[in-house]
Amino acid sequence: MAKLWEYAVLVTDANYSIEAVGQLYRDRVDGENSFDELKNQWGWGGYTTQDLERCNLSARAVALIDNRWRGYVRLAHPKRRLEAITSRPMLLAGVGRLTEHAGQSRLLRTLSPAAGDRIQAMIVNVRKGLDHVLASAPQLPKANRWPALVRHIVNKIINARPKTSCPTPLALPRLALAPG
Repeated sequence: MAKLWEYAVLVTDANYSIEAVGQLYRDRVDGENSFDELKNQWGWGGYTTQDLERCNLSARAVALIDNRWRGYVRLAHPKRRLEAITSRPMLLAGVGRLTEHAGQSRLLRTLSPAAGDRIQAMIVNVRKGLDHVLASAPQLPKANRWPALVRHIVNKIINARPKTSCPTPLALPRLALAPG
């Protein structure tokens, strides 16, 4: 059996190290994945009606749901992005039941044993984020709690990033000028 090799050549005049160029490429792909998910996973691939008002309403609803889902998933797993095609079945696979007794509400959930520990840790992260917002700003009206939660999620993402992940250009050699 013959071995097959695939090569790719990148020609650029950018002043970045090879590792930095690789990270820039991965970041670009992450951005493209977002649009691919919107079209293919969330149904933003086009509408069959000529009614622009209904098209706008549908597109905005999809964008809003996608935005909220991304916030939920990043709160659950702030270290990296999870694609909708894998995160939705994983995080929506549990069965839950809300019980109320003596003025307290309790959510009982049953998770699949295969990914139970991982999902449990992610749900704990979500609960901690919600508890943080409620504890740090109980006086906020409900309309202001969402921006507080978004700030918390962004802080979690920033704190989870490796400290050296930002690509930096290589230093250019300095030219020594001879006295004239």
